[in-house]
Amino acid sequence: MIVTLNMFLLQKLQTFNWQQFYNKAYSWLLTIGPRILVALVIFFIGMWFIRLFKKWLHHHMHRKEFDPSIQPFLASLFITALQILLIIVLMQIIGLQLTIFTALIGAVGVAAGLALSGTLQNFTSGILILLLKPFRVGDNIIAQGTEGTVMTIEIFYTIVKAYNNTTVIIPNSKLSNEVIINLSREGIRRLDIELKFGFGIPFEQVNSVISTAIKSEPNILQDPQPRTGVSTVEADGYKVMVNVWTHAHGYQDLKLKFQEQLIENIIKAGIKLPGT
Repeated sequence: MIVTLNMFLLQKLQTFNWQQFYNKAYSWLLTIGPRILVALVIFFIGMWFIRLFKKWLHHHMHRKEFDPSIQPFLASLFITALQILLIIVLMQIIGLQLTIFTALIGAVGVAAGLALSGTLQNFTSGILILLLKPFRVGDNIIAQGTEGTVMTIEIFYTIVKAYNNTTVIIPNSKLSNEVIINLSREGIRRLDIELKFGFGIPFEQVNSVISTAIKSEPNILQDPQPRTGVSTVEADGYKVMVNVWTHAHGYQDLKLKFQEQLIENIIKAGIKLPGT
């Protein structure tokens, strides 16, 4: 069987019109060869121009103080677009038909879109977050039940470091479609503390003790001014609300320290709290 196949191939080679093949190849080289040379020249010029544009783009974004987290994405987007445009121009110069190529790209794009719908949603949400800036790196936020500090904003996800030192990775689509509480955007936060006292304890005495504790704490801001007042009157006593302001990034530390100082001052003043 192998001998028969070899004889068949040998017969075909002997009957093959090599002169016609050489003529067609020569004609093809005369027709396509100059186009290929022009395409190669344009390719090297185009790549040189893209490299120059990339350097200029990085310099321009740095000078205009673009957000560092969005600079790599924008540079990659523009460079990729220019490279695709260059490839299309080269295909047109060579004479390749783009009809089948376009249809193939369209089909692949539809399939990829269906398969990566969630990923593309995260990608789009990441762009919106980087452009609109509802929060920045270093902000304290509450999102998806997590309270912590934003460490990194990536294209597809955001990394939040919770106060218990755990790392939480949140998809950007969750952050762009749901409520986010930015705790540090305004720079300062208000600490609210409510205490209950019996009617036998005058409010003036309570207010004096609280005012002393406020004045002794250097991390409490005087503007906006601290405020103390009776918030609720009940059958067995009244509640006092204390409002003080502090820097957002020192909020948790102040809360723990000031509450401890309040309790210590109240006990030293001989004021009894309910249940003691």
